[in-house]
Amino acid sequence: MARRLAASLALACLVAGCSAPTEPAQPPAVSTTKLTVKVLEDRPHDAAAFTQGLELVDGVLYEGTGLVGQSEIRAIDPTTGAVRQRGALPAEFFGEGITVVDDRIWQITWQDGVAIERDRATFAERRRVEYQGEGWGLCFDGGGRRLVMSDGTDKLTFRDPDTFEPRGEVRVAGEDGPVTRLNELECVDGAVYANVWQTDQIVRVDPASGRLTGVADLSALFPREQRAGADVLNGIANIPGTDEFLVTGKLWPKMFRIRFEG
Repeated sequence: MARRLAASLALACLVAGCSAPTEPAQPPAVSTTKLTVKVLEDRPHDAAAFTQGLELVDGVLYEGTGLVGQSEIRAIDPTTGAVRQRGALPAEFFGEGITVVDDRIWQITWQDGVAIERDRATFAERRRVEYQGEGWGLCFDGGGRRLVMSDGTDKLTFRDPDTFEPRGEVRVAGEDGPVTRLNELECVDGAVYANVWQTDQIVRVDPASGRLTGVADLSALFPREQRAGADVLNGIANIPGTDEFLVTGKLWPKMFRIRFEG
């Protein structure tokens, strides 16, 4: 009986074209481009702003700031740095990233687990949505019609821009492994640019795969020996319709108009 069963299995395998197990195919490696930074201009920035989010829309630079009791949302003149409008977060909240979605602004908080949806014109609070974990950076991927959010790890979470509900996630990795401490984000042409906290690096990420596609060193912008009273690099905003960006840092007296090359 056993001999007959073995023969039957062998015949079935022959018909089906069985073969020895093979290793699953690996995706092709994606090299990480070293991006050079060309400084085009420096502009004034409020040295009292603990910058957590930065986004330029319709000629208005929106900035979210942090620290308990000091967190705000601001509308700024992108050339002069003058604050045109501001709205305070409740005193107990530590503000983090922001992003504009149509006539609304989403603003997240660090460890409070609360996202605030605001009216873009007035900054009036429309509603609050709770989420799990920490909030760090936020941007709106208009092409994919989704929010992208960081939490200080190597994870990017995709969220519904209307409900803030999670719709998926991806882990970010480069040639040397996971890339953690992803902070302020900017979504541009299908890519995500991210500040890496406690470094002078901005990385470019393919959100479809999580692969790092570019790394830029911005340490020459504002050398650390000149940063008395200032904090780390944090804040990146694409200038719409161009390949240029505005970048700044927490408590920096300047922001810089730059271009990544490479």
